[in-house]
Amino acid sequence: MKTIIKVAFLTSLTTAALVYVLLEWRPLRSEGSKGPTITWAQPAEPSPVPTTTTAPAPAVGDLGEDEKNNIEIYKRYSAGVVNITSTQLAFNYRLQAFPVEAGSGSGVILDTDGHIATNFHVIEPSLNGGGLEVTLADHGKYPATIVGKDKSNDLAVIKIDVPKEKLSPIPLGKSAGLQVGQKVLAIGNPFGYERTLTAGIISAMGRSIEAENGKIIDNIIQTDAAINPGNSGGPLLNSAGEVIGMNAQIITPSKGSIGIGFAIPVDTVKRVVSDLITYKYVRRPYVGINGYWPMESFPVSLARRLGISSNEGFMVVETLPGSPAAQAGIRGITNTVRYGLGTYPAGGDILLAFQGKPISSPAEVASAIDHMKAGDKVTFTVLRNGQKVDVPVTLKETTAEME
Repeated sequence: MKTIIKVAFLTSLTTAALVYVLLEWRPLRSEGSKGPTITWAQPAEPSPVPTTTTAPAPAVGDLGEDEKNNIEIYKRYSAGVVNITSTQLAFNYRLQAFPVEAGSGSGVILDTDGHIATNFHVIEPSLNGGGLEVTLADHGKYPATIVGKDKSNDLAVIKIDVPKEKLSPIPLGKSAGLQVGQKVLAIGNPFGYERTLTAGIISAMGRSIEAENGKIIDNIIQTDAAINPGNSGGPLLNSAGEVIGMNAQIITPSKGSIGIGFAIPVDTVKRVVSDLITYKYVRRPYVGINGYWPMESFPVSLARRLGISSNEGFMVVETLPGSPAAQAGIRGITNTVRYGLGTYPAGGDILLAFQGKPISSPAEVASAIDHMKAGDKVTFTVLRNGQKVDVPVTLKETTAEME
């Protein structure tokens, strides 16, 4: 019986194997057989053939004309940019004074006599007993002295004594007539990385920035060339390698470049630098009004009581003795009045307009006068005893003692 069962089982197994081979067996494909027409690496529908031709890509190592221009300007003029380090005095626990680094910035070599232009705020930390050190492109370090400074335009000139052959002046161009969209290059020392080149365009013209003393600096150049801390005092160059501005400020929430930088126009730089080298200060016309009170903050009921009919303009606090304003009869305050919890000025002329244009801020008036010259006549419209009066003023020139 067992033998019969074994035979039956083997017979069934053999029959099943034969059926599987008959149903599933296929011949092996030879190497010469045609493969499938569609694979994973090939689209089912071929892409259309382009109807336009494109220029061949430049060979590796080829440079465009713009790149060549950048390289040429950097090679020719980067040595004219210096690194300026300011130190100030600190004191140890024994009250012994010693210098510590207070900041660094950039500067532009003006001539082979060693004059260097930079921002006032770059050299400012050194003014209280500190010092200045200039690093040239050959990494030589030299002490510098201050020739002159102009806080109102955030400019200064310093000087180093070195052999003429070590100095590579950069030519000064002009800023009048610059166009939005022009290519510009900035060279400076951002975060201490010496002679760094960045490129961009002029983003806008005619901007205004505020100097540390509150004076408005106008005709400012706005650029998207990357400017960072340490670029201050460095040049903004055109495609000919001429200085068209001095990099001074940026707008940033992160203390780094976001593409909004400002440069003082070179026409202003040339005017200021020339005076600083020749006279050690900037000759400029002045009026001699010292201090203003904005009438918009004056209590309305108190103004009515004093006969002041407008809350516009700025009350003159004081005129300097012998100044153009004093000689023209512009009056400062004569007394003060207690009102509520505050004390307010009274008796002074209220400046309403300058040259027929309403005054929105004294800084704007100061900026306008800065572009005039001694001997020019200007007109202030003032409110005096409830009446509008036009007061002509002849401008005078500042002296070194006034700086």
